Amino acid sequence: MTWVIDHLDQLFELARYHLWLALVPLVAGLLISLPLGWVASRSRVARTVLVPAAGLLYTIPSLALFVMMPLLLGTLILDPVNVQIALAVYTVALLVRVVADALAAVPATVAAAATAMGYRPVGRFFAVDLPLAVPVLLAGTRVAAVSNISLVSVGSLIGVHGLGYFLTEGYQRGNYAEIIAGIVSIVVLALAVDALLVLAGRFLTPWTRAAR
Repeated sequence: MTWVIDHLDQLFELARYHLWLALVPLVAGLLISLPLGWVASRSRVARTVLVPAAGLLYTIPSLALFVMMPLLLGTLILDPVNVQIALAVYTVALLVRVVADALAAVPATVAAAATAMGYRPVGRFFAVDLPLAVPVLLAGTRVAAVSNISLVSVGSLIGVHGLGYFLTEGYQRGNYAEIIAGIVSIVVLALAVDALLVLAGRFLTPWTRAAR
């Protein structure tokens, strides 16, 4: 506890940086996954290609992907964009199937009614399909958010320091208080983001509250 009090400023600073490293790729990955998932939900051929390909991306070890990014992008090894693009790849890998399944779960009668009212495919997607898909989509986004917050810690092994800095630094110094503080901080950050996403989901789906 004494160590935590003495390093509160550093904890908060690295927590903000950790959050930035994790949430930027979450948003980017979600924006990329929406059109890909929409295509996969409307075409059996596209689904056969996109969903397995996305799943294959998630099998790449995070540390290997972080190290590969400078070679693929021509960036410096310590550039945080390497971690963020890798995490965006993982987010897409997780969410393409989620988006496709969420949109495919929209009742056919609702889709037919929207089409009969004059909605074109793109307009129906934003006005009808996407709002109804929010609960399933949010569940996948929560998983991706927690996963990103966890994987950012691996970035410390290549010099991109979020809260994982306390894990590597504590291990090198044999400082167990520092390691525990890092682990607890990462868990608290993940729980806080998850709780905010739950609140956002309730705000975006007021009809579910009315039904209950």
